[in-house]
Amino acid sequence: MDPTALSVSQRVSILVKALDGAKRTNEALARCSNGEAMVDVLLNASAKLGLGLSRSDLVNTPPIRDWIWWKNKEAVLTIGDAKPRYQQDGDQGRANAAASDGETPARRKFLGLF
Repeated sequence: MDPTALSVSQRVSILVKALDGAKRTNEALARCSNGEAMVDVLLNASAKLGLGLSRSDLVNTPPIRDWIWWKNKEAVLTIGDAKPRYQQDGDQGRANAAASDGETPARRKFLGLF
């Protein structure tokens, strides 16, 4: 069966399953400095498997799309003032440190549920 005859999501699924346990490829993905470098590694893996995936297929198809967003520090979900969730979490404990220095901590906004 020719893998290029399958849908993009099926070929991406095959690629993801092939990455499970592929130590060298996973190490190369971990060393990537950004999402573009990850796409290059994944394109190489796709070519070796004969899947025929393109750059746009990888960038637009989950779960690889989400991996690339995470590597680029682009959160999929934003909360509040359009500040990505991972950046909100990075400020934890800073308000307490400011209060111990004698500064008044910044007041938090409550937007309500409705």
